[in-house]
Amino acid sequence: MATINAQIRELRKVSGLSQTTFAEKFEIPTSTLQDWEHNRRTPPSYVVSMIDKLLASEKADKPVIGNSILNKAKSAKDNDEFYTTYETIAKEVSHYTAAFRNKIVLCNCDDPYESNFPKFFIKNFNVLGIKKLICTSYMPSEKFSLASNGYVLMLDNVPETIGTTSEDADIYEFLKKNNSVKRLVGNGDFRSDECVGILKESDIVVTNPPFSLFRELISLVTEYNKQFLVIGNQNAITYKEIFPLIQENKAWIGYQFGDMSFKVPQDSEPRETRFWIDETGQKWRSLGNAMWLTNIDIKRRHQKLDLCKLFDAEIYPKYDEFDAIEVSKVADIPLDYSGIMGVPITFLNKYNPEQFEIIGEANHGSDNSFDLFKPTVDGKLKFKRILIRNKMAMESAY
Repeated sequence: MATINAQIRELRKVSGLSQTTFAEKFEIPTSTLQDWEHNRRTPPSYVVSMIDKLLASEKADKPVIGNSILNKAKSAKDNDEFYTTYETIAKEVSHYTAAFRNKIVLCNCDDPYESNFPKFFIKNFNVLGIKKLICTSYMPSEKFSLASNGYVLMLDNVPETIGTTSEDADIYEFLKKNNSVKRLVGNGDFRSDECVGILKESDIVVTNPPFSLFRELISLVTEYNKQFLVIGNQNAITYKEIFPLIQENKAWIGYQFGDMSFKVPQDSEPRETRFWIDETGQKWRSLGNAMWLTNIDIKRRHQKLDLCKLFDAEIYPKYDEFDAIEVSKVADIPLDYSGIMGVPITFLNKYNPEQFEIIGEANHGSDNSFDLFKPTVDGKLKFKRILIRNKMAMESAY
């Protein structure tokens, strides 16, 4: 008999949904679902019962009353797909322009005809002084059929006639005329040996991977010591593969952290919030917890966070299980407290490693070695917290 964790993993795969979408559907934290699937934690009994019923229902091809997720998933495209706008890319890259000069740029989750990442870097190839642009994508393009193979775009030169004001049609014509897109041997999965070989020759990776594969992509690019600028979900910050990079100042938050709008597949189902269809019929979703993660240095991470509050034991209570104080807002960080503080995850958008030290996190108290305790105050559970210490705390009589 399959283990509880294996049953949950099987159900999600049968449903055809990504971890992010499945977790959202059942109101399970994405990180918790991932821990279940990878045998890092054991689900409670009520989840086991739910999984058993859904598996039995699917096997018998009889939907559970009030839950049509498995049937809908057969015809719906994986909702792990969020297509980044040209404007979002341009806005972020504008802060890193010097980093791209004479570098080989790889977009390894991007259709050269559909994704805005190739379009942006082709139009800005000469402006940024890029040495070479490589884009690989999983499986065939709708505009460029290559059977079941993935494909690769390689450019080491873009004519001056192609620039920031060029139309998409100009890009399509240029790529086809120059036969710039080639068939890969495999399916274009960025984790394949073929694509890892391409990664090895690159300098900077810029992309928006499926959120369910975010941690795998970051692990891969850091393994090969590549610079990166990648879009992800803020939930990924506390992943065991990501948090240590932030804690050790090997990765940090980019400039955009919060609301971002994305185009989504046309067969995406409508949602009550953060979903709309524009005048062309294109479906959109906005995410309030999107982010860019990078290891390319930026000015903002060296800017000192201005603090104006003073520590008061009546205002800043200690946690029940750990010697640290609860600070519910980044703006309320006391300037004179040198001990450990629990702050919202949004602190990382203001984090200056010269001013603060990241000690760990407070989430479940058991997720990993840096999840130090469950953040409760007087028995009341708080949201997950980042644990920090102010290196520049002013002396006070507290």
